[in-house]
Amino acid sequence: MRCSALADKDTEQLQHELKEADSMEKFFAENGEHLRRLTLAEYLERLLEEKQLTKAEVVRRSNLDKVYSYHIFSGYRKNPSKEKVLSLALALGLSPEEAQRLLYYAGAKQLYVRDPWDSVLWYALEHGLSVADVNELLENLNLGNILE
Repeated sequence: MRCSALADKDTEQLQHELKEADSMEKFFAENGEHLRRLTLAEYLERLLEEKQLTKAEVVRRSNLDKVYSYHIFSGYRKNPSKEKVLSLALALGLSPEEAQRLLYYAGAKQLYVRDPWDSVLWYALEHGLSVADVNELLENLNLGNILE
């Protein structure tokens, strides 16, 4: 399922057009609507709508502190940690690709499947695991947990 918050052109298309552009003004005129301009809070709102979930449901499923979670949703916390963003991604039921976009909007490092901890999170997103299930899996593999 394609997220409504995404642009129609993929990154490769935009890179090619940027490389070939005669000027930035022309590039922006032709591609402005394809560039990301959402805040993390705005992107989360779109995901809530797309997934037909409430903030309260996601906050509960995320196992994050309630106040901190609402600060993320309100935009007060603009760059939460990767772990907190991934807790929200799991609570939202995101795919790995959707989680990567959420990490981008949060200004957090993306998942890298060669990293053992990240590969567990990728697996968890792919298989719809809960935060509690992920913590258990990480602990069983001696990799810590998602919420330290």
